[in-house]
Amino acid sequence: MADQLIIFDTTLRDGEQSPGASMTKDEKLRIARQLERLKVDVIEAGFAASSNGDFEAVQMIANAIKDSTVCSLSRANDRDISRAAEALKGANRGRIHTFIATSPLHMEKKLRMSPEQVLEQAKQAVRFGRNLCGDIEFSPEDGYRSEMDFLCRVIEAVINEGATTINVPDTVGYAIPELYGNFIKTLRERVPNSDKAVWSVHCHNDLGMAVANSLAGVKIGGARQIECTINGLGERAGNCALEEVVMAVKTRRDYFNLDLNIDTQHIVAASRMVSQITGFVVQPNKAVVGANAFAHASGIHQDGVLKARDTYEIMRAEDVGWSNNKIVLGKLSGRNAFKQRLQELGVSLDSETETNAAFARFKELADRKSEIFDEDILALVNEESVSHDKEHFAFVSLAQHSETGERPQATVVFTAGGQEIKAQSDGNGPVDASLKAIESHVQSGAEMVLYSVNAISGSTESQGEVTVRLQSSGRVVNGVGADPDIVVASAKAYLSALNKLHSKTERVAAQG
Repeated sequence: MADQLIIFDTTLRDGEQSPGASMTKDEKLRIARQLERLKVDVIEAGFAASSNGDFEAVQMIANAIKDSTVCSLSRANDRDISRAAEALKGANRGRIHTFIATSPLHMEKKLRMSPEQVLEQAKQAVRFGRNLCGDIEFSPEDGYRSEMDFLCRVIEAVINEGATTINVPDTVGYAIPELYGNFIKTLRERVPNSDKAVWSVHCHNDLGMAVANSLAGVKIGGARQIECTINGLGERAGNCALEEVVMAVKTRRDYFNLDLNIDTQHIVAASRMVSQITGFVVQPNKAVVGANAFAHASGIHQDGVLKARDTYEIMRAEDVGWSNNKIVLGKLSGRNAFKQRLQELGVSLDSETETNAAFARFKELADRKSEIFDEDILALVNEESVSHDKEHFAFVSLAQHSETGERPQATVVFTAGGQEIKAQSDGNGPVDASLKAIESHVQSGAEMVLYSVNAISGSTESQGEVTVRLQSSGRVVNGVGADPDIVVASAKAYLSALNKLHSKTERVAAQG
């Protein structure tokens, strides 16, 4: 008999801690719905106590998601736990995930608490949470660097208080697979009541081993929950990648002998959605979801695949959501065909009004380029979703002039708080001139820390997707814009980033 492996996705919480990856409430809800289609078991929707915006996002997701458990992170104190419980009230199945650091380094330098104080606070937190929610997960932060004897005491105590899941994080990505697997195994053997809880692993990728460590925690250690994110998104070098652990377990079922609930055909759609919303481009050679993951350039490989796919492919591209039919629509395509393609791409719009607005943008784009790709559709739907937020700044139009030997000039028309603004500037190039024109009026003073251009599809008439990352007063935000005109896409991305700075959303550092 195979055991069930629980997939716990923390894209909306730990993934969002990547500098510049913060999302709006509506963007979070779109991703949560895609995760539900993917049949993720647990969705960590956020850290409800960190800000009013995060509370509202967790609450919105808890009310909307019916099939997955919705979880909120909280520190080990009554205020955080109460806030999480309140946000989760509308959930079909809710979970509170509380944590406190247990490594000597973190207890001394960060918490400035003695081990006995940490033990008592962990017990009180789980006891308090258990009275508010039947499903409590406990994480000893920096668990892998904690002393074994003390960690066993803490885990035994919180299970006695009612913790139903014990998650042991490799918070700083220090672990090695064999050592981490044996660490989990030893904990389970030494904690007397270990059979009363599900054991979970949460590994960071600082040494590039998050997936390997997570799988070792499952195979060697006996854990039955993996915490992961779409595209491995996360702070520093990121987290364990959902698509990689899921396909490893499915492809090598002969070795792991584990069952999964995941509907893998929605993996690529989830990857694209997270990439386009956050502006974090997926590298072409990324396992499972990279553009080259199923591409064969070598003549020997091509010949083998044509004769028998399994000569060089251990997975089928269509099983994870890749489609061979990339060119799907054009300017003569109707509304029903557009809606059908949205459905195939796993996109669900909330109302007829949103569908009509997205279709209007599609027809506008189809007049400008002859072939519409899946990536184009996802980009315009994402742009439509963003435009439904209460934006302070919005793009209207742009004109620019550049020629060899002359300094480029740009005129940008945009709205600020509903008032139309016309701004002009010169610059080192048309993009520089356009962004300087906007900044000349806005005067945000923000520092640009990243400017990135990605062709959405593979032709010269492709839409360009631009990511602009701005930093101001310690805040880092991403803005994303797409358009066949790369200068227009840049202006849209810059305004998108300025909107996020203008929202002044508060962020609180959380557990890794």
